Amino acid sequence: MANQIAAGPELLEYVREFSLREDEILRGLRSLTAGLPGGEALQVSPEEGQFLAFLVAATGVTDVLEIGTFTGYSTLCMARALPASGRLITCDITSRWPEIGAEHWRRAGVADRIDVRIGDASDTLEKLLADGFADRFGLVFLDADKIGYPRYYELALKLLRPGGVLVVDNTLFFGRVVDPLATDPDTEGVRALNALVRDDERVDVSMLPVSDGLTLVRRR
Repeated sequence: MANQIAAGPELLEYVREFSLREDEILRGLRSLTAGLPGGEALQVSPEEGQFLAFLVAATGVTDVLEIGTFTGYSTLCMARALPASGRLITCDITSRWPEIGAEHWRRAGVADRIDVRIGDASDTLEKLLADGFADRFGLVFLDADKIGYPRYYELALKLLRPGGVLVVDNTLFFGRVVDPLATDPDTEGVRALNALVRDDERVDVSMLPVSDGLTLVRRR
């Protein structure tokens, strides 16, 4: 059985040359975000953004929930893949970062598909449930604070429709999940989420060793 290929800079550049379809609007937002403190580490890679868009288009979903907006690169990718009548609800703890992406959403002509909710993610998800959004979303993307991952997972499953897909980012967390000396709250949050998903009979799961770890969860 072959091992995974280590994707160094040259191989990553090859992947981008032969696969990535990132236009000027997306490149502009990614470049702007990279100049922010921690921007390069916090935003999704362009390949991952394109993959999320691919999932939205391939599954034909019309309702997407994003937990963790940051500057909205992934938001833009997924909103573009929605039909004109589609809706994407994205939530973040502060409006500071989503406001950076808002102009790019408008330039791309998808701002009317995006609904930004500001506040603690757990509170936002609880409110969505209270407002009748249970079993509503065809796709959920989770990329928020890692300490909250187990809680967000449980709430997201209630909001996800049967057959819907939950995509969880950073499930390998810079390789720290296999480092016995890494006991910080963020790493422990990711480990707890990974164990929870592994043992959850309500879902099908596939953990992919790409980027920083990407786990696909399908609600049965």
